[in-house]
Amino acid sequence: MGLIAGAPLTPIPPSFETIQVAPAAGCRASVYLTLDTGTMRHADLIAAILDRHAVKATFFLANETTIRGDAALDDSWIPFWRSRVAEGHAFGSHTWRHGRFVGDLAAPDGAVRYRPQVGENAGETLKLEAQGVCAEIERVNQRFRTITGRALDPLWRAPGGIVTPNALRAGQACGWTHVGWAPAGFLGDELPSEQASNDALVKRALARVRDGDILMAHLGIRSRRDPFAPALEPLIAGLKARGFCFATLPRQ
Repeated sequence: MGLIAGAPLTPIPPSFETIQVAPAAGCRASVYLTLDTGTMRHADLIAAILDRHAVKATFFLANETTIRGDAALDDSWIPFWRSRVAEGHAFGSHTWRHGRFVGDLAAPDGAVRYRPQVGENAGETLKLEAQGVCAEIERVNQRFRTITGRALDPLWRAPGGIVTPNALRAGQACGWTHVGWAPAGFLGDELPSEQASNDALVKRALARVRDGDILMAHLGIRSRRDPFAPALEPLIAGLKARGFCFATLPRQ
C-alpha cells in the first residue's frame, strides 16, 4: 500500500450495482431497508422503530467515528450490535475505514485509488491492490464476528455507493456481492433539512418506491439539522399501508 496522486477515473454509480432480489413470499410487494452506520447518532431510536414495526433491515457497518467520539465497532457498541443480531437483522461490510474508491489504476495489477475517511492514513489517497480491497471489506467481518459471534452476510457497500470496476472485481473474487440502492430508494437523510423536509422526503418515497427497491439511510448524519430518523416511522407505516413488506437482503 502506498500514497499515490492523479485524477480519479469515473466510478460506477450505485444504482448500476444493485443486486437483484425477489419479492418476499406472501407480500404484494417487497422493499429492502438498508442502513449505513454514519455517526450512529440515532441508532437506538431507529432500532426501536424497527422493533415496533417488526421490520428487519440490512445494516452496512464501517468503523466510523460516532457522535460520542468513539467508533461504531468499538467495545462500547457491542450491546447494540448483539441486540440487532438477536432480532434477526442482516449485516454487511461498509469497509473498515469508510474509504472512497476514487479511481482505478491501469492493468495489469488491477489496483484502485482509495481514500480512507477514518483511521490509519485518513484523508490520504492510497494504492490498494485486490487483496487490499478484500482486507478493507473483510476486517469489518472479523471484528463483527469477534463482538457478536456471527459473521457478516457476504454483502458489501462502498461508501457513497460508488465502486470502481477494479474494486467490484476484487470484492467478487473474495466472495462479497456489492449492494447499491434503487434511485427511489435514496431516502435523502444526507440532504439539508432546509431544502428537503422530512415530510417532503417521506411523500416522495411513498410516491416513487416500487416492488423490489432497495432503500438507503444512515444511523446518523452529522450535517442535517432536523434528523431524518423519526421520519422512518411514517415511511414504514405508509409503505405497509400500500401493501409492502420489509425483508432483509438475501445471501447471494
